[in-house]
Amino acid sequence: MSERSGGHSDVVFRRTDARVGELAVRRLDPEADAPVVHAWVTHPKAVFWMMQDADVARVEQEYREIVGHPHRDAFLGLVNGRPAFLAERYDPARVELAGLYDAEEGDAGMHFLCAPAETPVHGFTLAVITTVMELLFADPATRRVVVEPDVRNTAVHALNAAVGFEVVGTVAKPEKDALLSVCTRERFLAATRERFLAATREATA
Repeated sequence: MSERSGGHSDVVFRRTDARVGELAVRRLDPEADAPVVHAWVTHPKAVFWMMQDADVARVEQEYREIVGHPHRDAFLGLVNGRPAFLAERYDPARVELAGLYDAEEGDAGMHFLCAPAETPVHGFTLAVITTVMELLFADPATRRVVVEPDVRNTAVHALNAAVGFEVVGTVAKPEKDALLSVCTRERFLAATRERFLAATREATA
């Protein structure tokens, strides 16, 4: 995974989805991106992001801390050139889940959030989570992706299962009860392959 030249628009990962179009990921710029991200994280649909009452300054400060942290990263996702999702990568053995689960070498933690859509696009969130997973697994050091969504967030549980996550159990965190789930590189590739074959069968039926 290598950054390309070009300043603010540097893309670190890119893929094309048959339904959604071109998805690209660049590093998040806390100052420039704060107004857009603020609109997303304070939207009612982003209640599990736990920033409903944040102002733009707080969002900027939050992401300054994330991008400046040695064990965290933040990215802005574009769909067909327009900002459309947020992704975070972290080391779950050192932050978020430190001491709360059996960490393994090569674990990468992940959060993602899609921009609220006026007109939902079928397969959009699946295309986004697939892109974020491919971004993480593009690093050969990543062996598993670890997530800890709120136990009440049933929509994301289903999405996680669709890309190969297995539920490990419930973890009590200070801010929530989380459904700890992990996905190995092999399980992700198998789930992706199954979806591709199903789509091919559907297209030729």
